[in-house]
Amino acid sequence: MKGIIFCISGPSGVGKGTIVKELMTADPELALSVSCTTRAPRPGEQHGVHYFFITHEEFRNKLSRGEFLEYDEHFGNYYGTLKDYVTALADQDKLVILEIDVVGAFKAKEYYGSTRRVVNIFIKPPSLEALEERLHRRGSESEEQLAQRRERVKFEYGQADKFDYIVLNDEVSRATAEILGIIQKEKKQAER
Repeated sequence: MKGIIFCISGPSGVGKGTIVKELMTADPELALSVSCTTRAPRPGEQHGVHYFFITHEEFRNKLSRGEFLEYDEHFGNYYGTLKDYVTALADQDKLVILEIDVVGAFKAKEYYGSTRRVVNIFIKPPSLEALEERLHRRGSESEEQLAQRRERVKFEYGQADKFDYIVLNDEVSRATAEILGIIQKEKKQAER
């Protein structure tokens, strides 16, 4: 079996990070791809575990050398997935998890699509109101940033039907179990 890449996507605040933590605890076969960001670490986040926290200059240098599979800018900070990091994990026949935005998931499928399986999974909140409440509770963005996030959510929702799977995050353990089922199904198909 060649390594399979699973892109976990959805709007900010939908619970992607929580689900990915649950996935990593539940299945030791999974390998998490760590992305780069220029934003400051949130409380409890560690360099090399949650993100590679780098400067804007370091990010621009990596970008100019073509090192990113995908990258995006959100609210003045850059986020990007390193090609070599993902490729190295997949080359070890790992089941690679990318916690990635919608555009990044499409870029991953485009980049790896002819050489290995990429499975895009969209995480959907129970309602837009529930998503709005999660973002407010998080308290990490200004009102202006929240307004920008609302606009982005509209775009992201418009892309959901292009994903291989849509998983409702109405309850973290149920959504995690559904994704674990998808991973096992895809792994069995790849082994055939």
